[in-house]
Amino acid sequence: MIRACLWRAPLPTLRSQPPPSSSSFLPPHYLPRRRNSSRFLGSAMVSISPSSHLLFRQLFEKDSSTYTYLLADVTHPDKPAVLIDPVDKTVDRDLSVVRELGLKLVYAMNTHVHADHVTGTGLIKTKVPDVKSVISRASGAKADVLIEPGDKIAFGDLFLEARPTPGHTLGCVTYVTGDGPAQPYPRMAFTGDAVLIRGCGRTDFQGGSSEQLYESVHSQIFTLPKETLIYPAHDYKGFTVSTVGEEMLYNPRLTKDMDKFKDIMANLNLPYPKMIDVAVPSNMVCGFQDATSKA
Repeated sequence: MIRACLWRAPLPTLRSQPPPSSSSFLPPHYLPRRRNSSRFLGSAMVSISPSSHLLFRQLFEKDSSTYTYLLADVTHPDKPAVLIDPVDKTVDRDLSVVRELGLKLVYAMNTHVHADHVTGTGLIKTKVPDVKSVISRASGAKADVLIEPGDKIAFGDLFLEARPTPGHTLGCVTYVTGDGPAQPYPRMAFTGDAVLIRGCGRTDFQGGSSEQLYESVHSQIFTLPKETLIYPAHDYKGFTVSTVGEEMLYNPRLTKDMDKFKDIMANLNLPYPKMIDVAVPSNMVCGFQDATSKA
């Protein structure tokens, strides 16, 4: 039997913190890793093994520059797995990887209601009916599992902890790997659009708030150990991974004080997202609106 369950634990409260000093960070050789664009368009995988239990793949969808993450406990007899932020266009690729690696997909999870692509969770459920979709209750979206702050989602002997990181949207969460002897080290934080590598998600739609984003990042992500690996939902500059310590030192937005950060976010002058009118309604119903036409 697969041990895949959900339980709740307390989290730090949201609070504003002043920008950090540079004296307590990782040495300068810890720099964000870049994607090799010549071989990383749409179907490439990056393998990392921070734990003997964990199988990890980072997958990329080029049209929306979205990362999908596959994690599995390969020491468990059933090799239970989760997908984080799957995209409808690459569901067949993702499920092919799951099959080739002999995994059993348990959860298809979203960090938030995306505005730039249609989630793959609905389409995945039409192809693998036993998979449970996951999203935060605060998002207002439909899913099989609606998580609350502090919930832990287990797959085998591994688990992901849900930390509330609203601000880009009302329902954003960051999934963080567990802390313990059988869990991956360094820890891994799947930050969605809350923290990007040297950036952050916009805050001008879907209930966004620059003040709330600043507070949630500083209290829920920047309180993690400095060596924690940051894996965002998107990257537009060729980066694949950063760390908490790097972003606390080098992020050009989140290193500022609250007032300066709010001013930066208010003056981004970004265009209206071209997919938002299609993606958001579909993603509010777990992607089933789009999955119906693809099935």
